Amino acid sequence: MDKPLVASYCTAFLKREMLHIYRQVTGLQRYRTLVLTKERLHANEYPFADIELLKNPAPNPLRHFRRKLAGEASLYYRGEADGLLRVLQRRAPKLLHVYFGHTGVHLLPLIKRCATPSIVSFHGMDAMPRAQHPDYADKLRDLLQTVPLILARSESLAKVLIERGAPADRIRLNRTALPLDQFPQHARMAPANGRWIFLQAARLIEKKGIEDALRAFAEVHRDYPNAEFHLAGEGPLRPSLEKLCFELKIDSSVFMEGFCDQTQLRALYQQAHLFVHPSKKTAEEDQEGVPNSMLEAMATGLPVVATLHGGIPEAVRHGKDGLLGVEGDWQELAVNFRKLLQDPARLFAMGESAAAQARAEFAGDTQIARLESYYDEAISLGAKTTE
Repeated sequence: MDKPLVASYCTAFLKREMLHIYRQVTGLQRYRTLVLTKERLHANEYPFADIELLKNPAPNPLRHFRRKLAGEASLYYRGEADGLLRVLQRRAPKLLHVYFGHTGVHLLPLIKRCATPSIVSFHGMDAMPRAQHPDYADKLRDLLQTVPLILARSESLAKVLIERGAPADRIRLNRTALPLDQFPQHARMAPANGRWIFLQAARLIEKKGIEDALRAFAEVHRDYPNAEFHLAGEGPLRPSLEKLCFELKIDSSVFMEGFCDQTQLRALYQQAHLFVHPSKKTAEEDQEGVPNSMLEAMATGLPVVATLHGGIPEAVRHGKDGLLGVEGDWQELAVNFRKLLQDPARLFAMGESAAAQARAEFAGDTQIARLESYYDEAISLGAKTTE
């Protein structure tokens, strides 16, 4: 008997920082999925066979004008919805899973028109307002009140969605599915020469708090001159971060690793002694769910020094798996660095606890089973609305 089919819509399949989505769509057990996308990216890194590549139809100025006069959304008068509907009718999935909230807003006219029930998953940035689009908040609220279920990466994100208009009884927690077999726990020892290795793996953007991490590292580097800070990731802040390292006189001890694949990341996790992730909310209200690299690091036995931000405290128990401080406070971050470097036994005990926590709360099989139970529920709810 064939497994029931779900259509997974992701505007671009797949940006490099979206590995967690790839793990989810390829990890399904009771369901199978086809991917609907407008752009195929990094096919060698993210191989997937059943993909429907969507194309915008040729422009029709007359239809565009008529639909604009009728007040229909741009999705409709570009004809994109019609093409999507044809694919859904041909493939007949039981459910449409839309990745990212802003994509759900874009697809809202289709979601309302389509007989296939839809769910939308939110990951963090996609719950933030769009100042450049004054009507976005109303459209987001409409989306949240239209779909039968809403998936949120963290409890903190769920609270934000409720503030945006989501009915609390429709929200389900959709944790990262971590393939634990790929991140074995690694025993560590205090370096005899004081070469403590700090690691942060993240896109080089404001909400990751990388500047705070570097300032804190510079503070403790004075007493631990052989310590190193390794930064894995790429992003628009790289030039300014390199300049900051030079100004702080730590440029010879900070290693910009660039984008790292999973093999490279595993090697970095194994050589590191503590993982750093001092995320903070931006002026645009962009915030984290639960950082995926942080969970991977924890699984290998790395304690975490981070902030009380977003979903981080849902994964890292302060004083057990690491130390958490106020976001944006690099001086407190430096104090927490010192606490662990001065007490290696505590540092390594926290690493043991972090590995246990990652396995207990974020195991891939458990999270995939939970996701598939949401699929069951959404399909059932969708069937009831058509009766």
